[in-house]
Amino acid sequence: MSSAIGMVEYQTVSTGVQAADLMVKTSEVDIIEAQTVCPGKYIVIIKGDLSAVKASVESSKSRFGDGLIGSFVLGNPHESIFPAIYGAVPVGEVNALGVLETFNASEIIVAADVAAKTAVVDLIELRIARGMCGKSYMFITGEVAAVTAAIEKAKMAVGEKGMYLNSSVIPRPDKKLWESIL
Repeated sequence: MSSAIGMVEYQTVSTGVQAADLMVKTSEVDIIEAQTVCPGKYIVIIKGDLSAVKASVESSKSRFGDGLIGSFVLGNPHESIFPAIYGAVPVGEVNALGVLETFNASEIIVAADVAAKTAVVDLIELRIARGMCGKSYMFITGEVAAVTAAIEKAKMAVGEKGMYLNSSVIPRPDKKLWESIL
């Protein structure tokens, strides 16, 4: 059995809550997060066995596809994703700061997984559509070359779906900036 996470993002709260109910009734999955995000959208993040997560996400997409904004299923997600979602990542020395923004919530998690699996970087934060009018962003850190490679690969991954908004890599960010981010 392989572990997986999946997510659906809906235009309305009502549809999102119905989808969450359907997802847990379809397969043996656990809800990690189910909540309203800006601007009144609803996200559901689940975890479980890969086949169960796939079945739950597919049932939701099939039944409520008209209101779907985005979705994904990730087999063996990088272990740093969840601490970054909750902002519980201790940060040491910062050689570079990478920032990537998406137009939706679901693609930022895909971008983070791709970035973390591309190079030796630390995911610092994943801001999932809260206070951003539906947009999302991630912060990563590491050596300049690693952060650059990770951002470029993540940019390509989300760009394929048209959800890439912007990105940057800042070598040796000033301590004042760093303190304001954390």
